[in-house]
Formats: sequence, C-alpha cells, structure tokens
Amino acid sequence: MTTPIIAPSILAADFANIQREVEMLNNSEADWIHVDIMDGIFVPNISFGIPVTQAIHEHANKPLDVHLMIEKPENYVQAFKKAGAEIITVHYEACPHLHRNIQQIKDLGCKAGVALNPHTNVQLLEDVIQDIDMVCIMSVNPGFGGQKFIENTYKKVRQLKEIISDAGATTLIEIDGGVNQDNAKDLLDAGADVLVAGSFVFSSEDPINTISKLKTV
Repeated sequence: MTTPIIAPSILAADFANIQREVEMLNNSEADWIHVDIMDGIFVPNISFGIPVTQAIHEHANKPLDVHLMIEKPENYVQAFKKAGAEIITVHYEACPHLHRNIQQIKDLGCKAGVALNPHTNVQLLEDVIQDIDMVCIMSVNPGFGGQKFIENTYKKVRQLKEIISDAGATTLIEIDGGVNQDNAKDLLDAGADVLVAGSFVFSSEDPINTISKLKTV
C-alpha cells in the first residue's frame, strides 16, 4: 500500500482566520488543499467562489484541489484556473458533455477530476477513464460537511480500481466525505489514493497531528 495523498477540506476551516488555517496546512504533512465550491443549485448549500479561492491560493504553498459542485462548470473552470486551481473536479451529474469538459480542463493545464455522487455507478466512467486524472467518489451526499460515511463506498472503490486496472490507466481515486481514522485504512486497502478530510481535521485538538496520523494510517 502506497502512502496516501491527504487533502484537508478548507470548507471545515475557520473562515474568520483563513490565512492562519492555510498556513497551518502549509506546515503540516497535507499534500493538497481541497476547496469545495457550491452554488446552491447543484447542491443545497452555498460555500464560496473565485475571490476566496484566490485568497487561499495567495497563502498556500500546496496545490489547490478544487471541487466544483456547481451547474454548468464549463463556464467557470478558466476563472478557477486563474484563481490558482491545479486540480479541477467536475461532477458527472452536472456534465452532459463530460468528455468535452475533461478536455477543457486539461487544455487549461490543470489535472482533470470527475466526481460521482453516492447513487452514481462507477461503470459510467468506463469510456473516459483513460482521460481522467482523478475520480472523486462522494462518500456522503454533497453539500454539507460532517455527514456520516456511506458504507457502500468500499464496494465502489473496489469496482473503480478494477476498471482503472483493466484500462491500464493511472487515474487516482479520491474519497470525499466522512473520512476519519477509523475508515482510512479500509479505504486505502480497497484502492483509494487520496483522502479528503474536513471536520475530522479542523475540529480536532491538534490538526497537524491528525493529518500526520492519516498520512501513516
């Protein structure tokens, strides 16, 4: 088992002290900073947009993993690239022309990710898996932090790993939602590569230590 990529979700941070929170992540063993963008339409919540992403980028020395939980993401990917995104993930469910969306992101020089909601079958990505740099499996229903982990996620990870292997692809598998010390090892054993953790990190007494423990789980 390889060492996981840890991507703490800034959605769970203290927004009144965003610079301090980003600097804490800079000083931790976190690999990426996960930035959740919500529009109140695709998901029933609104988070923040391009200016806040840019502000995070100005203080971050780690790649921004930007997760677009929005309708019509093709209208915004260029702006998020300019705001500092290195990885841009769009939702399968929001992209009727997914192949075009993936190519648009890659043409900007970003890594392209595709997220799947809990009800979406991983086999729907078989025809584009070689074009995708990362698949983000939602292990909670998107829109709110601190939700309970959905147990069916392990099965989806194993199925997706098989699709990736059969295609000879190098696609990473990211897990987003309800990740903690109790399920991290099982997720990695199933085939996950990237762990997103929000409230588990930022609500802990010692976030730097919590990240370190996830890194060595």
